[in-house]
Amino acid sequence: MTEESGRRVGAEGLHVGIAIALWNQTITDRLAAAARARLEELGAARVTVVEVPGALELPLAAQRLATTGCDAVVVIGAVVKGETDHYDTVVRESAAGITRVSLDTGVPVANAILAVHDYEHAVARAGTGADNKGVEAVEAAVAMANALRELGET
Repeated sequence: MTEESGRRVGAEGLHVGIAIALWNQTITDRLAAAARARLEELGAARVTVVEVPGALELPLAAQRLATTGCDAVVVIGAVVKGETDHYDTVVRESAAGITRVSLDTGVPVANAILAVHDYEHAVARAGTGADNKGVEAVEAAVAMANALRELGET
């Protein structure tokens, strides 16, 4: 357990799911490795990982993880803007789907889908350390799972 902004952050007793898009896998592998390492540091009881083809498939994977026992879910992907409007559709619909899963299931789903205009921006956000967006998503998911757990205990 660690202290973050004056609040305890720990994943003890939590089952956390991670859904990883394989599109732009060199980036998503780095995000996923950092996310897994952070969950281990935080003492997660169990981690379930599922891989899917791309960002548009992440909401369905998140939904299955959320409805089969995970206390929190982290989705990991990387969408790099190309020459068409497809980027806008993928970013918008994947984010909307993830939000819907969280609201429909009551299970926190943290979004680590990078939406960048240049590949170099994705590389920077998938680097080592606390700035890695996979780490940030894990911390958000764990914080929300703990907050919801506290609300349920009152």
